[in-house]
Amino acid sequence: MPPVVRFAPSPTGYLHIGAARTALFNWLFARHHGGTFKLRIEDTDRQRSTEAAVTAIVEGLKWLELTWDGDVVFQFPRATRHAEVARKLLAEGKAYYCYASPQELEQMRAEQKAKGLSTRYDGRWRDRDPKEAPPGVKPVIRLKAPQTGDTVVKDRVQGEIKVANAQLDDMVLLRADGTPTYMHSVVVDDIDMGISHVIRGSDHMTNTFRQLLLYNAIGAPAPEFAHIPLIHGPDGAKLSKRHGALGVEAYRDMGYLPEAMRNYLLRLGWAHGDDEIISTDQAIQWFDLDGVGQSPARFDFTKLDSVNANYLRETPEARLAALVRPIMEKKLGLALDAHALARVQRGMPGLKQRAKNLVELADAAMFYVAPRPLKIDEKSLKLLTPEAKAILAGLAPRVAGLRSWDEQDLEAAVRSFAEAQGIGLGKVAQPLRAALTGSTASPGLFEVMAVLGREETLGRIADQAG
Repeated sequence: MPPVVRFAPSPTGYLHIGAARTALFNWLFARHHGGTFKLRIEDTDRQRSTEAAVTAIVEGLKWLELTWDGDVVFQFPRATRHAEVARKLLAEGKAYYCYASPQELEQMRAEQKAKGLSTRYDGRWRDRDPKEAPPGVKPVIRLKAPQTGDTVVKDRVQGEIKVANAQLDDMVLLRADGTPTYMHSVVVDDIDMGISHVIRGSDHMTNTFRQLLLYNAIGAPAPEFAHIPLIHGPDGAKLSKRHGALGVEAYRDMGYLPEAMRNYLLRLGWAHGDDEIISTDQAIQWFDLDGVGQSPARFDFTKLDSVNANYLRETPEARLAALVRPIMEKKLGLALDAHALARVQRGMPGLKQRAKNLVELADAAMFYVAPRPLKIDEKSLKLLTPEAKAILAGLAPRVAGLRSWDEQDLEAAVRSFAEAQGIGLGKVAQPLRAALTGSTASPGLFEVMAVLGREETLGRIADQAG
């Protein structure tokens, strides 16, 4: 049977980078095996769940191009179904009412801590008659978990792990107000959605032991589990905002390409030999759980920049021009017309070789669409001496009369002019670059002239030649 997997975030914040990798691994596993990838929003925590977070998660997945199958499943509207299963377990004697008050449970935990014991529910209502219940106390429903033996997880990544059932207490299924707990809802939803494999972070391992007990009580087969290692910062510490624990939308705004992010996230904890640049088609073909390592991966912006730069170089110019357009328009404060956008696109072959992200690419392309007279940076102004301006004035008519405005003819004309003046090419090229770009660094000078076109080039030279 083809696998059915799910990505099940809680909508309490942005789609952070670790969650995005979990979604990617689930998506790739489903696509590799011809299975189904589902999206479930686990919004049972009504106080912390927000519509803004739901939107951020959905938009983040769309930007990463991780398309899910079918409709989004929301957990909260299924609360009646979750409660139904809990009450069925109660009727079958696999769960029980617990009338311990919050104050009583707090005192119990305090006493356990004082004795150096782990804090866990002690089963005080496990075998008591509900008739002994104190008046006015609304009970919770707890699972009657086994107290002997072991619970074993045969994890596809971490291997076989077991824990003594004596260490697992009777978890709450329904709260006193009748609402289901997260732990219970997850199991019921996974059963009803036919989830065959649960691929999630290793921080959920403790939950898995408890959830396996619930699968057994319900009488449903448990899915296969794969707990992937967490992502750490380059220093080996837990990933934080200073390391890159940001929302996916932040990486989009920093100018990373979605395919580059997928490639980079794929290599955080999964390997295929020494391959670093892996296309999405290759990833789908190669990905499986046996390639996931057990050690935490380390997030590194330098490597991400390198991967993104590689993808930028391979991206068609038309797409890059479309992607940098809104960035450039925001900086300029005006819309780019078709002529300006075409110029940016023509300039992409030289620009994209130097940029690490779309923001850098947009910045580098600004001189192509900047209004005249061009703003010249301080370093370039020093090159535009009276002597240099005279050289530019002499060069203008030599290039103005060229039949063909291509790089080869432009280079030949500028070199011929320099030789005729008895000066080195740099004496012409440096002030010419400053006049045309406003900077001392740019793509190839003759490429710039070709992209700007005859009229704009001559106009910028005239602005500086005086």
